[in-house]
Amino acid sequence: MKIEFGKEFPQYFKPAYPEEFELFSHFEVISGIPTVLFAITTWKENGKPNVCFHSWSCFHGDKTAFFAVMGNLYQHTHTYANIQRDRCFAINFLSINYYDQLIHTIHQNDFETDEFAAGKFMLSDAKTIHAPVIEEAFINMECTLKDAQDLSGAGLTSMVIGQVQHVSVEEKYAYGDSERYGNNGFMMLVPAPQNLVTGAPGRSAISTVNIQKYD
Repeated sequence: MKIEFGKEFPQYFKPAYPEEFELFSHFEVISGIPTVLFAITTWKENGKPNVCFHSWSCFHGDKTAFFAVMGNLYQHTHTYANIQRDRCFAINFLSINYYDQLIHTIHQNDFETDEFAAGKFMLSDAKTIHAPVIEEAFINMECTLKDAQDLSGAGLTSMVIGQVQHVSVEEKYAYGDSERYGNNGFMMLVPAPQNLVTGAPGRSAISTVNIQKYD
């Protein structure tokens, strides 16, 4: 038997925090789909570096181009304004060891704040675009803005698509899967799966990739 859900909000769902269902669709916690976590880095208009800890994204392309498709980027943020202005951004993949430092950048994100300093990250300049990159990241991805779409039309979030122009990979991560997966590799967001029977809220979790089988 399957439990069915439609577009109407299940009234018995309890939020994990007061504004949860003002920010996110109930489908988010019904499905609980894990996605990779990373930091988007840009320059603010005043020249201060900006860090945005983000998920809800995918990466794909064909032989002619490769794209970062970032969903759920809020339009009121510094990051969205910076991308719209400079038409570029960097993506930085860090291990779970840097999670707490990335959280610091969420709580210290005023317009005048140097968010690299807030997170105690080393800043480097991107090679092909006007953006800062996090030196500690094991992969840096430099993107130009391809498109931005307000899918819901509500003026809240946008899907931002970047075309990848350049990738830098830390050398010890260059030898297949030995470093990229596990505790030193990609970290994933598991978005608070709701108890679909009682409506009790779940807890978001941070995970790493554990290879189970080779194809």
